[in-house]
Amino acid sequence: MTKTPENDSVLIITILAACAGLGRITCMSEIYTMPGHLIRRLQQISISVFSDRMRALGHDLTAPQFATLAVLARSPGIDQATLAGLIAHDRPTIGGVVERLETKGLVTRHQNEKDRRANVLALSDAGSSLLASLIPQVRQIQPEILPGLTAAERAEFIRLAAKVAEAGNTSARAPLLPLKAPQDAT
Repeated sequence: MTKTPENDSVLIITILAACAGLGRITCMSEIYTMPGHLIRRLQQISISVFSDRMRALGHDLTAPQFATLAVLARSPGIDQATLAGLIAHDRPTIGGVVERLETKGLVTRHQNEKDRRANVLALSDAGSSLLASLIPQVRQIQPEILPGLTAAERAEFIRLAAKVAEAGNTSARAPLLPLKAPQDAT
């Protein structure tokens, strides 16, 4: 039998039907069709592809660190709490990410003059330069993160993944917060 998406769907349905009457997960193969398991595997693939490329380029940079640089390029002067929301990370984690980027000389952190409890963040010149050099590389690896898909399938996968992420955002431990428009100074 030729392997097609339709045959895969029939196999998945057959497996689920066989396991459905058992009342608990006893069929190991059922786990492999569960969204949570598949999403975890895709995250592993994504991290591996990203990390391998950064290492090949001679950089010690994680995906959350890259996301931080990208957000700060677009929104200089935000505080850590805002940054955490803009990349959907919890506040304690983002503090460590910022600290490591500051140690690498890629980010600057200064006390907010209006709220001394908050730190204002910005890219350093080195951070801006590194980000500019990495953006084409990160764009280039995106198809490697979704191997086996055509360009049209990747676009559809991304559309559906974004739809699910948006629909479930409020259920997340660290929800993605929308970027607010800058306040008019006049």
